Amino acid sequence: MKKIIGLLCLLIVGTSITALHAQEKVTLALDRALADEVFAGIERQTSLLIYSHAADTDSLRLSIHCTEADPADALRESLKGTGLNVSAFGNALFVIRNKTLITTLPRNFYASTDAVDDADLSAYNLAQLLPTSSSHEIKATSENKVYEIGNPSESSGDRRVTVSGAVTHFKTGEPLPGVALFIREPLVAATTDAYGNYTIGLPAGRHELIIQGVGLKDTKRQLHIHGSGQLHIELEEQVYSLNEVTVLSDRIARVRSTNIGMEHLAMREIKNIPMAFGEVDVIKVVLSLPGVKSAGEVSSGFNVRGGATDQNLILLNEGTVYNPTHLFGFFSAFNPDLLRDMELYKSSIPVKYGGRISSVLDINTREGNKKKVVGSASLGLLTSRLSVEGPLLSDKTSFLLGGRTTYSDWILKQTPEKSGYRNGSAGFYDLNANLSHKFDEQNNLYLNGYFSHDRFSFNAYEKYAYRNANASLKWRHLFGDRLTGVFIAGYDHYDYLMRNTDHPASAFSLDFGIEQLFAKADFTWYANDKHTVDFGLSALQYSLNPGRYLPAGSESLVAADHMQRETAVEPAVYVGDRWDITPALSLNMGLRWAALGVLGPRTYNVYATEALPSLATVTETVTQAGVLKTYHGPEIRAALHYAFSSDLSAKAGFNTMRQNIHKLSNTTVMSPTDTWKLSDVNIRPQTGMQIAAGLYKNFTQHAIDASIEVYYKTMDNYLDYRKGAELMMNHHIETDVLETKGRAYGAELMIRKTQGKLNGWVSYTYSRTHLRQDHPLVIDPVNGGNWYPADFDKPHDFKLAGNYKFTHRFSVSVNCDYSTGRPITLPLAKYQMTGGEFVYYSDRNQYRIPDFFRVDVSMNIEPSHHLTLLTHSSFSLGVYNVTGRRNAYSVYYVAEEGKLNGYRLAIFGIPIPYIAYNIKF
Repeated sequence: MKKIIGLLCLLIVGTSITALHAQEKVTLALDRALADEVFAGIERQTSLLIYSHAADTDSLRLSIHCTEADPADALRESLKGTGLNVSAFGNALFVIRNKTLITTLPRNFYASTDAVDDADLSAYNLAQLLPTSSSHEIKATSENKVYEIGNPSESSGDRRVTVSGAVTHFKTGEPLPGVALFIREPLVAATTDAYGNYTIGLPAGRHELIIQGVGLKDTKRQLHIHGSGQLHIELEEQVYSLNEVTVLSDRIARVRSTNIGMEHLAMREIKNIPMAFGEVDVIKVVLSLPGVKSAGEVSSGFNVRGGATDQNLILLNEGTVYNPTHLFGFFSAFNPDLLRDMELYKSSIPVKYGGRISSVLDINTREGNKKKVVGSASLGLLTSRLSVEGPLLSDKTSFLLGGRTTYSDWILKQTPEKSGYRNGSAGFYDLNANLSHKFDEQNNLYLNGYFSHDRFSFNAYEKYAYRNANASLKWRHLFGDRLTGVFIAGYDHYDYLMRNTDHPASAFSLDFGIEQLFAKADFTWYANDKHTVDFGLSALQYSLNPGRYLPAGSESLVAADHMQRETAVEPAVYVGDRWDITPALSLNMGLRWAALGVLGPRTYNVYATEALPSLATVTETVTQAGVLKTYHGPEIRAALHYAFSSDLSAKAGFNTMRQNIHKLSNTTVMSPTDTWKLSDVNIRPQTGMQIAAGLYKNFTQHAIDASIEVYYKTMDNYLDYRKGAELMMNHHIETDVLETKGRAYGAELMIRKTQGKLNGWVSYTYSRTHLRQDHPLVIDPVNGGNWYPADFDKPHDFKLAGNYKFTHRFSVSVNCDYSTGRPITLPLAKYQMTGGEFVYYSDRNQYRIPDFFRVDVSMNIEPSHHLTLLTHSSFSLGVYNVTGRRNAYSVYYVAEEGKLNGYRLAIFGIPIPYIAYNIKF
C-alpha cells in the first residue's frame, strides 16, 4: 500500500511543478536557428530543462517568434511539420518523435485499486505497476528512469544475481557486439558477444550501469536489482564533437581481456583507410595491422607471424573461404557494405577454432535493419555495389541482400606488356543473402548465403574461372540466464577451371574442387562470477576433387586423366574456462582434441622406410575402403592476464594447433590455380606451437593505447618441394614434397589514437621466418640443412593508417606502408660443362628484392547530414601510390648478348587517382 501511495505522491508533486512552470513566459525571435539554440533560449528565460534525442535534432533548424508566450506552446508551434511532439512534466519539456508522454494516471486507476482488498495489496506492488524482467521484456532507453530487475517481494540479500539481455541499435534493431557494460562500485564488467547478448553478475540493490561501445553514444542506466532477470538496452550512434571524441570500451577491453594477439575492427574504422580505386578491402585492412604481411602488392592471401598463406582460417559467417580475393588480388571477396566487423586472432586462438596453425580471421555480416527498409549503392571506377535490407513481415524477421559486379577489363590495358595481363579480360561478381528471425527471447534463427564467381583470360585461348560458395543455418538458444547454445550446420565449396585451346590438338581443360559439410555446437556457461566456461563439439567432412584433365574440343588428342577423390572427416571436442582469480589476475585455459579420419575407397602406395618416397622405393600398392588412417592429438590453449592498474596490464599466452589440409603451389602468393591436398597415409598433418607475451598501456584517459607483443612459434610437417616437383595432376605427390620445419619470431609495437580530430594507428614489426630441411633421408638438403629465409620473410615492417576530420562533412585519410623486400634466389654465373651450358644459383633466398614503400591519400566528402533527407550521399576521392614508386613485385633475368640482365616487374608504377560515389536510401 505504501508503494502505491508513494507513486501517487510523486505524480501529484510532478503535476504541481508542471502547473507552477506553466506560469512562466518566454519571448523569442529566431529564424532558421539550430534546434539547440532555440532550446537554449527557452532555458535561459525560464527554469525549464529541455530533453531530446540528438539524432532527432542534430541538424534541425527552427523558426520561432513569440512574445510572453507559454514555453511549451511556443515550442510546439516551431516544431510543426517535423514529426516532433512536446510533453511537459515537472520542470522539463521532452521533445520526442511521434510520441507524447502520459503524465496522468489512468481514469480507472482508483476503481481498480478500490477493488483490491488489503490482503491482496501486498502483492500489488511496483513490480506490477512498472515493467520488470519477470513479467515481460524491458527495453531500457532512458538514462534517468530506474529499471527494476527481478521481483521486489523476493530479497537476494548480499549475494550476487544474474542480469542478462541484448544490446541493440536504436534505429535499426540490429544487435551490437563488443559493447562494454560495467558498474564502478564494486567494479564488475561484461561485454556483449557476437550476437549482442550479455550476462553480468551484480549484487542486489541500486546501481548505475555504464555502457560504452565503439561508434556509440556513451550512456548509463539506473538499476534497482531485486533478483535475477533480463534487461534489454537500445543504444544510438555517437554524433562526435570535433573537439573531443571519447571511445573507451574497445581500449579498455584491449587492456583488461586475456586475449593476446587479437585485433578487432568495426566497419567504421575499416572504411576510413584509403584503398586502390576507392574500394574498401577487408584483406588490405588486415595487411595494415602489425604482424601481417604479404609477398607483394595486390597479392592474394596474407602471412601472419611467419605462417604461410594456407595456414590462415578465413571464416565468413562460420563458413570457410578458400580464396578470399577477386581479380588477381586487387579486391577482397567480401562486400564491405554488408559487413559488421572482423576479428583477427594471431595468438591465443579461442578454443572453439581449429584446423589451421597460424591465425583465424573471423568476418561477420550484419543482420539487417529490423525497423525499416533501407539500402545503399556505390559507383566506382571498377566496381559497383548495391544492398537492400529491412524487416520482413514483422520486426522479428529481417533480411539483407547485397551484390557487387565489375567492369575491370580496361585496367588490364594499363598493366605492363611483360606482365602478361595487358591483352586479357577479367570480371567478377558476388552475392550475399542473409535472413534472421527472432522467435522469442530464447530462440533466434539465422540463414546466411554467399556466392562469388571470377573469370579472366590472358588471350582468346587461355581462360580461367573460380567460384566460392557458402551456406549456413544457425540456431541460437538460451537455456537460461547462464547457459547459451549456438548450433550451426553448413556447406562450403570452392572450385576452379582452367582451359587452353591455343593448339587444337593439345587443347585441354583442368578443374579442381573442394566441398565441405560442417556442423558445430558451441556452448557458453556463466558458471559464476569467477568462471565462464566454453565447451562444444564439431564435425567437418571433406570431399576433394584433386583434378580432372580432359580434352577440350573434338580435335584434341589429350588423354583424359582423373585424380582419385579424397574424403576425410575431422571431428573435434573442446572445453575452455576463463577464471577471474582476483580482480587483477585472470587465467584462460582450454583443451581441444582434434582428429582426422582418412576415408576410402582409395588406392595408395607403400614405400620402403630406408629411403625417401619415390617410384623406385614402392613396396606395394594397396586398395582399401573404410578408414585408411587416423591422426589425432590435443590442442592446448592458455593465456594469463595481470592488471597492474585500470590502464596497464601484462599478458602471456601459449597455444598449439593442428592442420589437416595443405596448399600445393609453385608461387609465393595465393593463386586461383592452387590445389589443396588432404593429409593421408603418406602425408602427415601440420602442427604448430606459439608462445607470446605483451604489455598494454592506455594514456590520456584511454584516448591512446599502446602495446608491444613478442612471440616465438614453430611449425612441423610444412610441405616444401623437391627439385623439379610436379604439383598438378600428380597421382603420388608424396614423392615430390618434403616435410620441412619452420620457426618464426618477432616483436610488434602498435600505438592507436581514438580521441579528437586525428585518429588511427601506427605500428612497427620486426620479425623473421626460417625453414629447414633436416630430414635424415635427404642427401642434399636446401642450403646444406641450415635455416634459410622463407619466401615471405620480411624483417622490417612499418605501417600507418590515419584519418583527420576537419568537419563533420570533410575528412582526409592516409595509408603508409614500408617493408623490407622479400627474399629471392639469384643466378650468379653461367658455366659450361660436358658440352652444356648451366647456371649457378645462390643459396636459397640469399638475396632480396628492393624494399617496398607506398603512400595512399583519400578525401571523404559528405554533402549533408540532414536527417529528414530521403537519401544521403558521399564522395571519396583519392590517389593510390601518391609517390608513383615502382615497387618490385618480382625480379626476373634474361640472357642478352651473353649476359644475364635483371629486371623488376612492378604492378603499379604510377599514381592512380580514383573517385567513388556512395548513396544511402
